[in-house]
Amino acid sequence: MLMGTSVLSLRIDGELLDRLRDHAAKRGMSVQDYVVRTLIRDDFDERFQSAVEETERFYGVP
Repeated sequence: MLMGTSVLSLRIDGELLDRLRDHAAKRGMSVQDYVVRTLIRDDFDERFQSAVEETERFYGVP
């Protein structure tokens, strides 16, 4: 499977952008990289939680 890139444009509040810049700078990242990593992490967390719930249903764990 080939992975390409796409552009996503966001309009965000200046205060939020400042906070994102601060968080990104603390990690030595660009705002773009910080946001992308955050989205990837959140997506993983959701998929992991779904897998845990499915496993619990399969084994009958309350």
